[in-house]
Amino acid sequence: MVDVSTDNIYMDNAATSYPKPGEVIDAVCHHLSTLSSNPGRSAHRLSLEASRALFDARQTVADFFGASDSRDVVFTLNVTEALNLAIYGILRKGDHVVTTSMEHNSVMRPLRHLESEGIIELSVVHSFPDGSVDIDGIAKRVKQRKTRLLVVNHASNVTGTIADIKAISRVKGEALLLVDAAQTAGCLPIDLKEMGIDLLAFTGHKALLGPQGTGGLVINTTRECILPLKRGGTGSNSEFEQQPDFLPDRLESGTANGCGIAGLARGIEVIQTMGIDNIRMHEKKLIEIMQEGLKEIKGIRIYGPMDAERQVAVISINIEGISPSDVGYALDRSFNICVRTGLHCAPSAHRTIGSFPQGTVRFSMGIYNTEDDVEKAIDALTWIAEH
Repeated sequence: MVDVSTDNIYMDNAATSYPKPGEVIDAVCHHLSTLSSNPGRSAHRLSLEASRALFDARQTVADFFGASDSRDVVFTLNVTEALNLAIYGILRKGDHVVTTSMEHNSVMRPLRHLESEGIIELSVVHSFPDGSVDIDGIAKRVKQRKTRLLVVNHASNVTGTIADIKAISRVKGEALLLVDAAQTAGCLPIDLKEMGIDLLAFTGHKALLGPQGTGGLVINTTRECILPLKRGGTGSNSEFEQQPDFLPDRLESGTANGCGIAGLARGIEVIQTMGIDNIRMHEKKLIEIMQEGLKEIKGIRIYGPMDAERQVAVISINIEGISPSDVGYALDRSFNICVRTGLHCAPSAHRTIGSFPQGTVRFSMGIYNTEDDVEKAIDALTWIAEH
């Protein structure tokens, strides 16, 4: 367990997990102090060691998500870049795409851009008010041989509602299934083959416990189908002015975030040591305590499924007669509780659950939160609602 030298209660883990494990910090510092050389660019020992560290990290990620080949792991700066890489790299003129109304703007904005340019036809399946996905609605929208891509988040960053990816995979037809695992990678088990996922976009700085500036796309489909989002130096095939045609080089240009990726790999190792089932059990307990306490507060509206089995540790609420921003300000300044308020870069999700345009107050717990943290948050909300 990490000793946090602050009085703050941090409940904004859906944005970025905090604190980071000491092992992650040590891995970043070690890489910066001993391996800060370009991987794959030179033949000297430091470059070779940096290449080895990058290879090991790629294998760690591949094993964690059940990828058959570490070359199918493409590192990016975050899940946003991974989603853009998949969306812009796969879709062509005339393609049809199906997504849901609970998606983050990292999905909605690229898709809306391609739709406005007349490149794709887009179908947005309206989700249920608790944030759960309408699988029958998806099945009805999928057009055989025309639907190229189905995009869905594994769990909502607004309500925490978990999507049944296996069931969605069964109705996708010939479409590729792209899963946004921003809120689940590190706190829910994910196996690409078992769940029928073709493309998995993840970020390193949330439940995977890594640094910001890390993430990736894991490919479980035909490798040749994705075009690069950017082109440039890869350290391979340098005699040619054309981008390499093999993975991961085809989709990775420029110097890698070596120290960040080292921290990401160490974060995954920390999770594996803790046991992802133990992490899930801990977070479910926090969800249950939070929800039971919230039910007792007059004037509170709770969004989402209200079922710890069906959600990750993300809970959105509003207090009648008080704006989310005022609640967040009071929690921060009067109670030292850090939360996020507003629309969480997911306006469509808020329209779905009925909290647009004001948004919600979002509590997102992580592995280092305690039951005492949750009790203090409930006490704070009780005071705010009464006063």
